[in-house]
Amino acid sequence: MDSLSRNYRINRFFTYLVLTIMAIVMLVPFAWMILTAVKTNQEAISVNPFYIFPQVDWHWENFGKVWKSYNFITLYKNTILFIFFRVVCACLTATMAGYAFGRLEFPGKKLMFSLVLIQMMIPSQIFIIPQYLMVSKLHWMNTTAGLVFPGLVTAFGTYLLKTSYQGLPRDLEEAAQIDGCNIGQTFLFIMLPLTRSAMISLGIFTALFAFKDLMWPMIVCPSAETTTLSAGLAKMQGQYGNDYPTMMASAVLAIVPMIVIYIIFQKQFVEGIATSGGKL
Repeated sequence: MDSLSRNYRINRFFTYLVLTIMAIVMLVPFAWMILTAVKTNQEAISVNPFYIFPQVDWHWENFGKVWKSYNFITLYKNTILFIFFRVVCACLTATMAGYAFGRLEFPGKKLMFSLVLIQMMIPSQIFIIPQYLMVSKLHWMNTTAGLVFPGLVTAFGTYLLKTSYQGLPRDLEEAAQIDGCNIGQTFLFIMLPLTRSAMISLGIFTALFAFKDLMWPMIVCPSAETTTLSAGLAKMQGQYGNDYPTMMASAVLAIVPMIVIYIIFQKQFVEGIATSGGKL
């Protein structure tokens, strides 16, 4: 018994040791980004000697310089609206499409779902030109609607929700039909609440993909008043060039929304990732 207990403690120690090392490795780039943001440019590019911390003063004015150069309040607002509407549209369309493909029978079902799977296999860049032409014809350039347009439907979300609905027992639908529920009532009041974890997972991935999206915001919203943080950060790189402390300060300010969202919805993040088996 003592031998088993000792082996368990040893295994647990090495498990936590490995996890701690991995966590430190993942946090080093973030720590380096913050430390670089408060250095002088000479300290940031110096190799010999190599400076980890600022040598004299911590130059917090780098953040003020970036904040004054770009309207971060507008960038935050545009990005949050972009993420919010992308998540709402993705969850709304994916839940309905997933239920139709997973639980209903209708002509052409297999063909239509095959088209959904094909869309998942094709690089998204192929759709940029037709999407741009549609947004231009709708006069949605430099608008939130134009940003959200490619995310109105999601093939990944449809597949995820379809598998979730397929995992539910048929007895639930049969019981609902006996109680007099039609298809809409069965979907809305019985089946939809049971896919909460899958919808949380979809919302998390959609939010992350939207936050990281660079090409589409730069194409459809080139104006500084309507662009997002990722596109704004790319423009800052062209403006500041080799001024690494200023660039790192802008990067720190750019990740603030996702940090705040994670802190607020930390429980849902963990639940969604654990349920879906995915990774960030």
